[in-house]
Amino acid sequence: MRFRSLTLVAALAAAFPVFATAADAAPNAAAEPAQKPWLDRSLSADQRAQLAVKAMTQQEKLVWVMSYFGHDFGKGKRIPEALPQSAGYVPGSPRLGLPALFETDAGLGVASQAGPNVRERTSLPSGLATASTWDPKVAYAGGAMIGSEARASGFNVMLAGGVNLMREPRNGRNFEYAGEDPLLAGTMVGQAIKGIESNNIISTLKHYALNDQETGRNELDARIDKTAFRMSDLLAMELALEQSDAGSVMCSYNRVNGPYACENSWLLNDVLKRDWGFKGFVMSDWGATHSTVAAANNGLDQQSGHEFDKSPYFAGALLEAVKTGAVPQSRLDDMVTRILRTMFAKGVVDNPVKEGGAIDVAKNNAVSRQTAEEGMVLLKNDNRVLPLAKTVRTIAVIGGHADAGVLAGGGSSLVYPRGGNAVKGLLPATWPGPVMYHNSSPLRAIQAQAPNAKVVYDDGTDPARAARVAGQADVALVFATQWVGEALDATSLALPDRQDDLIATVAGANARTVVVLENGGPVTMPWLNKVPAVLETWYPGTSGGEAIANVLFGAVNPSGHLPATFPASEQQLPRATVDGDPKQPEMQFAVTYTEGAALGYKWFDLKGHKPLFPFGHGLSYTTFSYSGLSSQVKNGRLHVRFKVTNTGSVAGKDVPQVYVSPTAGAKWEAPKRLAGWDKVALQPGESKEVEVAVEPRVLGTFDETSRTWRIGKGKYKLMLAQDAAGTGASSVTVDLPASTLDVRGRAR
Repeated sequence: MRFRSLTLVAALAAAFPVFATAADAAPNAAAEPAQKPWLDRSLSADQRAQLAVKAMTQQEKLVWVMSYFGHDFGKGKRIPEALPQSAGYVPGSPRLGLPALFETDAGLGVASQAGPNVRERTSLPSGLATASTWDPKVAYAGGAMIGSEARASGFNVMLAGGVNLMREPRNGRNFEYAGEDPLLAGTMVGQAIKGIESNNIISTLKHYALNDQETGRNELDARIDKTAFRMSDLLAMELALEQSDAGSVMCSYNRVNGPYACENSWLLNDVLKRDWGFKGFVMSDWGATHSTVAAANNGLDQQSGHEFDKSPYFAGALLEAVKTGAVPQSRLDDMVTRILRTMFAKGVVDNPVKEGGAIDVAKNNAVSRQTAEEGMVLLKNDNRVLPLAKTVRTIAVIGGHADAGVLAGGGSSLVYPRGGNAVKGLLPATWPGPVMYHNSSPLRAIQAQAPNAKVVYDDGTDPARAARVAGQADVALVFATQWVGEALDATSLALPDRQDDLIATVAGANARTVVVLENGGPVTMPWLNKVPAVLETWYPGTSGGEAIANVLFGAVNPSGHLPATFPASEQQLPRATVDGDPKQPEMQFAVTYTEGAALGYKWFDLKGHKPLFPFGHGLSYTTFSYSGLSSQVKNGRLHVRFKVTNTGSVAGKDVPQVYVSPTAGAKWEAPKRLAGWDKVALQPGESKEVEVAVEPRVLGTFDETSRTWRIGKGKYKLMLAQDAAGTGASSVTVDLPASTLDVRGRAR
């Protein structure tokens, strides 16, 4: 759910009265049927949906295709039956025994909208933190946890599953997503959605598509070559959909090559429903519907939070459009059938939700903490400054409100912490704020790890004072933060509030300065050569303070790897500045993605840029080696085998990555692509044989005319490495025959 200001929301709610209230949403014109065959669990979801729609009145059908905003801003506009502090509500059909839909944000946990009586729930670390684990099992476990809290809170739809690729590193919503590579992002988000839906609730795949910056998101036209689109952003979403079977897809605010995403027939009808065979329903983002006839005919199935749009397009106007034939009756029936089929397929009808379910707080906190620990990336560790010895005598902890808690991102994905905001009074106080800190103090967790040490805290507001504190300590830990959120982008990749100066000053006073980052995406580091160690913790969630201390002291060996490239400067990016003007949000403009499918590390390879840290980078407190690299084709699919050995003295987890390059002839967007990976846990001296199956579409090029993937005949180089820069690389060459895959990547 998205909005720009509470004033706008209130104005929309007052200007556009609802089409129906919960009291009259299911009219009594038709008697309750004696038989309800659609409730027969032995029938397929398709059969049940078709039977239910056939028994509906026209008015009942219309109820399903438009949702209300569930929250009340004090204007008395909230539907009484909607759950308070919720994102959406669809009344349902009581006459037919079909439950209402109760919708909640978002991908990090059960979020609450601004206002009183918020729900306090468990927050996962940011989506980038989960992606940094490179472990699909971790993503699934996190999704299952937040889905269970959604169900216990009375919700049966969770607006999660963000898989927009990081085309714009300054994007304010990057923290919700999963990085820059389609294979990694699609896999990790797909598993998270699958985990959410394991609770018999519906999850979404969003934001479809190219919602890659917040500046001008309602007005911009994202322009990209269709072939490049298929091989990048759409491939990520296709992979996520295949792995999760998500019940719904949420179309985005922006235009895509002209039409708005929520009335874009090529996106919704041709790609999603025809090519990918999507059987679920398409819901709009809140405020992303712009028409009745075009939206309905071009593939939108449900107008979400109609109070945010200029009109309730799918209410009386849709009824009139069906009467006149502008929208066929068959299309309205299909819209409703898709919604009900999803409800049956995901268990929403057969397993109704009820508010007030039990939540195992300790267990869920542990899931959040473990995700944070697995996702933290040790970027630098010269002279083995980390892990800290428990015998350390004096520790200076500086900045970042580390005495109180850990930072969270802003906007609709914000999960309110148990116990309230750990740091009050920060701005902005309203949307997309409030700026929120979870009650998990790194300072207290550090004190617990080193009970015999003297731990001194300085808030970092005076660099000279902080330097004096650091100069008297054995080690200085500087916590640097970057707050971003929905509806705004970072103004630059530099840390805000002159924190770069703070770090440089502290580092000048203490040679053992460790920087701990809490941020929403890549940042530049002009002080990098002055500090021996940097730990990337992202937004670390409900138990982030404990997770940070566990990694700093080696109770957990860091195993996260970057899901996105960290540029050395903004001049290395395809666009040195963010397109559009945040001071003129209504201005229409275009963002042309001339880099096409070559985003992230592919762009850096193509242009020969050396990043600050490459995609896939991540250090450990132990070391690993690779040997025995080989490849073979089994059952029509390329497999890569190799051995990983822990050559260090402590247990750890490694992420061996396989990249593929054509050696001749093929015209790829960039020199190499990620083709697969694994995450391997090893004791000191232990070795394991690993086999990675290569995703076939990564080997090919999409042909838009025939809607097929073409793999060229010839030799391909497979590189096994620790990151996209080729650290620790070995390679093998494989000769592949020409082959053609259908639009879904299946052999023809």
